[in-house]
Amino acid sequence: MNEPIRPAIVVVGSLHYDIMVDAPDRPRKGETVTGYAWRPKFGGKGGNQAVAAARAGAQVRMAGAIGDDDFGPFLLDHLNAAGVDCSRIERLSGVGSGMSVAISDSEGDYGAVIVSGANLKIDLAALAEPDLWQGVRMLILQNEVPEAVNIHAARAARSRGVIVCVNAAPYRPFSPEFVDLIDVLVVNAIEAEQLGSVAVVDLASAAQAAAFLSQNFATVVVTAGGDGVAGQKRGETPIRLPAKPVDLISTHGAGDVFVGALASSLANDLSFSECIAAANEAASLHVSTRHE
Repeated sequence: MNEPIRPAIVVVGSLHYDIMVDAPDRPRKGETVTGYAWRPKFGGKGGNQAVAAARAGAQVRMAGAIGDDDFGPFLLDHLNAAGVDCSRIERLSGVGSGMSVAISDSEGDYGAVIVSGANLKIDLAALAEPDLWQGVRMLILQNEVPEAVNIHAARAARSRGVIVCVNAAPYRPFSPEFVDLIDVLVVNAIEAEQLGSVAVVDLASAAQAAAFLSQNFATVVVTAGGDGVAGQKRGETPIRLPAKPVDLISTHGAGDVFVGALASSLANDLSFSECIAAANEAASLHVSTRHE
């Protein structure tokens, strides 16, 4: 029996070597906090979303850049282990790989600092190569690389009829040119408000935010943490999905898992409600599982 053809997704974005610190709380300005443990972890929103999409069943190709340091092989090994095609990731000499330090507190929340490194030097010309886009249904972008990179990739995708999905994290203002290239926008509560919507404090206000943002974006998904997720396709009935009850361990990386699973489902032509449900399920499993 022939295996079904998996949808192809391109991810253009960041790769970070994460240093995770477990502590009772995150330090205030000038404060030193004694932590419990630390560990290295694969990261970067681009890398995390690529891995999540691959684990959700998509055929994933990633374009990006790493440095010529010891972090680079670690990042490539993790992508390869997840089945992500890394052949379009460039290794740059004289440049450090992206990295971050994240502190996870006793309540399962976190704060992080990133150093972008090689992620700021992704080769624009490589994003237009025809073989990168062969058979691709979906492009995933985030805001941890320069907007010029995102615009270049989005133009290449749009010219080939590929759906452009953007996770607006971390927040930065969108140029009008970039707004016109986005098909699917995914934001959390804070990012939705920063983009001009109402404050998101519950599932009802998340739905209001999604409706507001759908004036500029054809499809919008607003995640509201423990309150759930709201989705709006312009001109269609809004979707509200409460969060699944789980024993929270850590929220770190949950948004990226949600985006990867959502994109994989969209590329598989599932209904919008089915896509949101699948992404919500994947994120719920992630936050309730300990990741070493």
